[in-house]
Amino acid sequence: MEDHAVTRDLTWTEPYDLIRTFAPLVRGQGDRTIRLSSSRLWWTTRTADGPASVEVRRVDGGFRVSGWGPGSTDLVGRADRLLGIDDAGHGIAMLDATEGNLVARLARRYPGVRLTRTEAVLDALVPAILEQKVTGTEAHRAWNGLVRTLGEPAPGPPGNAGLRLAPAPAALARLPDHAFHRIGLEGRRAALVRRVAREADRVEATTASGSAAASAVLDAIPGIGPWTVAEVAVRAWGDPDAVSVGDFHLKNLVAYALAGEPRADDARMLELLAPYAGRRALVVRVLELGGPRPPRYGPRLAPRDIRAI
Repeated sequence: MEDHAVTRDLTWTEPYDLIRTFAPLVRGQGDRTIRLSSSRLWWTTRTADGPASVEVRRVDGGFRVSGWGPGSTDLVGRADRLLGIDDAGHGIAMLDATEGNLVARLARRYPGVRLTRTEAVLDALVPAILEQKVTGTEAHRAWNGLVRTLGEPAPGPPGNAGLRLAPAPAALARLPDHAFHRIGLEGRRAALVRRVAREADRVEATTASGSAAASAVLDAIPGIGPWTVAEVAVRAWGDPDAVSVGDFHLKNLVAYALAGEPRADDARMLELLAPYAGRRALVVRVLELGGPRPPRYGPRLAPRDIRAI
């Protein structure tokens, strides 16, 4: 039976790119927690009040936001933060478009890109753990396996048919190793997923803190380092300065785009990003969207599949 919808209209007359703004929330083509097009977003999450689905549609003069489920009032109420259009919202326009460098040119090319602020920490943290030190193919397979087996159908009308909620923390916390193994996850990451699921209330409460304080809480959990924290900070807290130190590809992308250097380490990446302090996540985002790709040397890392082991 269809739940009653909570609806809100948001005024927005500046450029806005739904696909490029929310693409970082999509974990592979099979991700059933989100559905995205140039004019509409469907997204599912769990709030303190319960599960919720939200639909965001582009309309003349802004957005029509509708929500379903026990958490819909909360989710729709903070839709401006989700979209990154509140007073603290961070868009590519923060980058100085009067400069003539590559970053400014890319900022003019992608004026409608914003940083999301989902305020759903576990939704960002669990996929980030799955992505630690593996290929995207392996991580997406594991995430989609968790959603398929543990996530229940999302609330809402027929239009969101097929969407599912991410697994509830209690379900993740009690999942045994052999069940994680069936979706391609080894013991170390499985144990870390269970740990953060058991601490879900404390993890979610970090949203009320500033990004630095929130990051310190996550960084204190063994197995979570700067890369994982930054991946959460950009998506859940909308931190415009978070940089994923330790990423296999990012340091080379930044160095090649900003200095023409095909290979670099994290220290060199941070040195090149230093002039953009406070906006480094935005710089990284435009470089990911349109910056030149460094040359490849040697074979690419092949995905593994431990399920048959």
